[in-house]
Amino acid sequence: MITPFHFAFHVTDLDEARRFYGDVLGGDEGRSTETWVDFGLFGHQLSLHLGEPFANAATGKVGEHMVPMPHFGFVLLLDDWKALAERLKAAGVQFVLEPQVRFEGEPGEQWTMFFRDPSGNPIEVKGFRDMAGMLAH
Repeated sequence: MITPFHFAFHVTDLDEARRFYGDVLGGDEGRSTETWVDFGLFGHQLSLHLGEPFANAATGKVGEHMVPMPHFGFVLLLDDWKALAERLKAAGVQFVLEPQVRFEGEPGEQWTMFFRDPSGNPIEVKGFRDMAGMLAH
């Protein structure tokens, strides 16, 4: 059984974060105070707190690409992934790694995209035809 995770991290502007996580990513806003706001997103709970975002650098080698580390993200079924990719493009989100397929024809074939929230937090979203592919080797 898959259960939700909770991830708390820093953002530099709550109003900007609300627009991004709510309007662009499609999250549902939950509780909030003057210094933090919760979002439900893809069945998980994110707690966005005012503060300095974690440091990251393009040090993760995946295939032919260097990706930001550390990062967090979501695993979606392919149709949902494609719909999110289109929503992000329509919103003018700048991609660190454009939406694409990797490991094509291999076990673990996946679609991926990397982008940053307005505070610079790196996010990866993966898409699979079925969730069994998530850990295929």
